[in-house]
Amino acid sequence: MPDPRGFLEVPRAALPERDPAERVKDYGEIYKVLPEPELRRQAQRCMGCGVPFCNNGCPLGNLIPDWNDLVRLGRWEEAIEQLHATNNFPEFTGLVCPAPCESACVLDINDDAVTIKQIEYSIIDRAFQEGWVKPRPPQERTGKRVAVIGSGPAGMAAADELNQVGHEVVVFERDEAVGGLIRFGVPDAKLEKWIIDRRVRVLEAEGIEFRCRVDVGRDISVEELREQFDAIVIAIGSRVPRPLGVPGSDLNGVHFAMDYLYQRNRYVAKLQGGPEGPEPDVVITAKDKHVVVIGGGDTGMDCISNANREQCKSAILLDVYPEVPESGRYPDTPWPMQPRRSVTTYALEEGGERRFGRQVTDIIGDQHGNVVEVAGREVRGTSSRSLEPIPGSEFTMPADLVLIAVGFTHPEHEGLISELGVELDGRGNVKAPMYETSVDGVFVAGDARIGASLIVNAIAEGRRCARMVDRKLRAAQPAASAA
Repeated sequence: MPDPRGFLEVPRAALPERDPAERVKDYGEIYKVLPEPELRRQAQRCMGCGVPFCNNGCPLGNLIPDWNDLVRLGRWEEAIEQLHATNNFPEFTGLVCPAPCESACVLDINDDAVTIKQIEYSIIDRAFQEGWVKPRPPQERTGKRVAVIGSGPAGMAAADELNQVGHEVVVFERDEAVGGLIRFGVPDAKLEKWIIDRRVRVLEAEGIEFRCRVDVGRDISVEELREQFDAIVIAIGSRVPRPLGVPGSDLNGVHFAMDYLYQRNRYVAKLQGGPEGPEPDVVITAKDKHVVVIGGGDTGMDCISNANREQCKSAILLDVYPEVPESGRYPDTPWPMQPRRSVTTYALEEGGERRFGRQVTDIIGDQHGNVVEVAGREVRGTSSRSLEPIPGSEFTMPADLVLIAVGFTHPEHEGLISELGVELDGRGNVKAPMYETSVDGVFVAGDARIGASLIVNAIAEGRRCARMVDRKLRAAQPAASAA
């Protein structure tokens, strides 16, 4: 154990945040970094467990005890080397990952977990400040070319890994900038987009080409891709939203959460002089409206955050899950499993309200087809699949804007997926048990393969897929190397 009394003598320090009353007035990042002496004290709490459950809880297999101890000793440059060994983009996960590693920390059994996520972000933040993150292009090229479709975390990770082993990589992105959902689905309050651009510049300097505003299947055909590249990686995410399935879902003012978040993030990007996105057919705004968000996950909370910044009249989130116990865990998610809900969130601290055990049964409109009210009932149950209505608990509430945030079903099939002719699984995801699809030379990674999941899973998926692509390319007839 690095410090046998660290976890006994040093209490967990809360993540520094800007005052909610102030930060809700702008779109700037809400998080801060602890001073170095306190960060080293927080790292001192890590017990260096003989069986590091945090390492197992992290889909990337991050070497958490190793870099915790390096931070404790003030060996920051070595810490970033250990962190980059398993995580291509710790600046992303350090800000927006829900930290399943902390849920699996042994201290979390009966105490406060080590501040793993905060230490992780501090390492990469300092590494960029000190100039330790430098472009490291491969010394040799294999002569093989790989097309990556989609520039979210999975696509970026796959591209990075494939480029590092010498393959020429081109990333195609149909939107106006790189990042996928971490750019267009995550508010700047959680992740300012210059952080993505900073990493993209490193990847470009290492030789990766990013082609934005290119919709594969429309702007470039699948046949052209097959002719120009030795392998294709599908990393388009899971973008088809799950319908709510209640009367009134088609009323004016009822929208899927991601449509709203895309517009809001593009609005903020425009304020900051970013690339122009497409003009929306319908402008979705929460200003001066009663907002009801249906769904209690991170996406729903991000909607509440944006609605507060737009100065909505009210913001209420309806969650079918039961209220979070004082322990912070439901009985069916004991340690080391990740809790499904948090006692509070950054968005609720800024305003709005979350109501547990509420199921929407109807969305009501006026004679013009505009939403005016949401009707529902209270329910019991541990998940959306085991709900029992509570008799006499029916309710209604005013609603000028309803945002549906109940998840996603599968990747978009129209276009790339259908034209490639890849086999799908029973859920509509691309079927690829070992990352290669039913079509030779076509691979898939991330949410398009496993369904909508965490950013840390997306990065892990991209890394693993890249290994399978590299194995396939090297097993084929090798091309001449080029310096």
